[in-house]
Amino acid sequence: MMKKSLWIGWLALLCVQAVCAGEWQWAVTLKGIVSEETHKEPEAFLWIPEKCERLSAVVWSQQNMTEETLFEMPSFRDSLADMNVGLVWVAPGIDQQWDVRKGLQKVFHQMMNDLAEVSGYTELREVPVIPLGHSAMATFPWNFAAWNPERTLAVISYHGDAPRTNLCGYGRENLEWGRTRNIDGIPGLMIEGEYEWWEARVNPALAFRMMYPESCISFLCDTGRGHFDVSEQTARYIAKFIRKSLAHRVPTDGGKKLVKVNPADGWLVQRWSPDEHKKRVAPVPASRYKGDVHDAFWYFDREMAELTEQRYKEHRLKKMQYLGICQHGSLVKYDPQLHAGVRVKFQPEADGLTFHLESCFTDSLRRRPTDAHAGGSIRLEKICGPVEQVDDTTFAVRFYRIGMYNPRRTTDIWLLASHPGDKEYKGAVQQMNVQIPYRQTEGKRQCILFPGLEDVKAGSAPVKLKAVSDRGLPVHYYVKEGPARIQGNDVLEFTPIPPRSRFPMKVTVVAWQYGIAGEVQTAEPVERSFYIY
Repeated sequence: MMKKSLWIGWLALLCVQAVCAGEWQWAVTLKGIVSEETHKEPEAFLWIPEKCERLSAVVWSQQNMTEETLFEMPSFRDSLADMNVGLVWVAPGIDQQWDVRKGLQKVFHQMMNDLAEVSGYTELREVPVIPLGHSAMATFPWNFAAWNPERTLAVISYHGDAPRTNLCGYGRENLEWGRTRNIDGIPGLMIEGEYEWWEARVNPALAFRMMYPESCISFLCDTGRGHFDVSEQTARYIAKFIRKSLAHRVPTDGGKKLVKVNPADGWLVQRWSPDEHKKRVAPVPASRYKGDVHDAFWYFDREMAELTEQRYKEHRLKKMQYLGICQHGSLVKYDPQLHAGVRVKFQPEADGLTFHLESCFTDSLRRRPTDAHAGGSIRLEKICGPVEQVDDTTFAVRFYRIGMYNPRRTTDIWLLASHPGDKEYKGAVQQMNVQIPYRQTEGKRQCILFPGLEDVKAGSAPVKLKAVSDRGLPVHYYVKEGPARIQGNDVLEFTPIPPRSRFPMKVTVVAWQYGIAGEVQTAEPVERSFYIY
């Protein structure tokens, strides 16, 4: 078993890395649409790798849940940087269906043009895009591709849906594509977690392959994982899929028209089955596949096929193990009727922000601890929401770039307990939800004084932030946009600027103070912007 001191040190390093990877250098307001969540125009955030001379593609998503987990994962960003692939993240999300009758096509094109203008990376106006969505946002990528086939490099539906599914993650009807619309030759990846498995979600993907024989639909059962998590292993698989898409679709002669993939040139792999005793057909090139082609999915090549098959072998015929969440030494009740399964009460320390949680192995009903489990430590981590991880059991409320005026998101924290398993046991996950009260409306009123920030030159030293609360409480900050991050409590440190960035670059910092329940009210956040020349 890993020593606790080493585990905490490793996790602390991970948290630091996550903060370092979290900057988004540019933001624009989406024109022509108003969010149902905030009743304001949504915003699009752009990240470009620090050494990128020219973008080869961008992955883009709308805010739901694990999209931001994946997008701010340091290892995933490193992989994208190696491919010169950027990220665009829209918050709040604008449409789960991608219903073009709402004018979404115009909104998207204007967004990309605006990001091209503000960033200096003018290729954003026409660069290939990879729509990605999770859960309730997992159908939109397929529909986006159907309406934008000439620009869609690949499609990723994460813990989500099949194209043309009758079981949309958002619970309503899917869009009708019409007779001529399709995604032929566009590689698509559907991922479904082992612990969210539902045959009815997979079958439409197999049916779609038969209905559209020129489609290129890959599938990954995310073995040992659930619905709410993103493992490093799965992030590497997604990055590999993106790399293959670039290699197969971007013309080598400098042309701009994407190359259609021919599914006959790929490999077939038998679909994953919960019946792990069932003998599997060996993956081979499509023309030599010996199994039922109606029960198999397409893959680029031998590497992707064998990588997929290896994932299925890792957890095959192993024992299950289960995780529970502990608070103040007691096991929190597991409720299968809850979306998260576990809802944890917000019980902070005296600062009103810091709280502690632990995890343990439990019986299959998650009612009591057990000694029947794999060796090694359980890992607690952030999924999404206004929270920062301090160490392996300590978290603190930290508001961030989504703002503090979204009644759905501002109060919503999602965390995950996970264990990778071993030679005897499968991996295990348990998500949890923490709802924080917002705003604090009782007690003394509170105001923040945040002096303006002066413009700086590129390469400048860190800037000390000097906001104060008239109640003497510590003020916290987040960077909404710009090549910068908060170090410690009150230092603004600048991050590397991509080489073709257009100057001046805007940096926006927000100062906030949450208050103390029953004693001090939440202060109005104060926003300050300045420019890097």
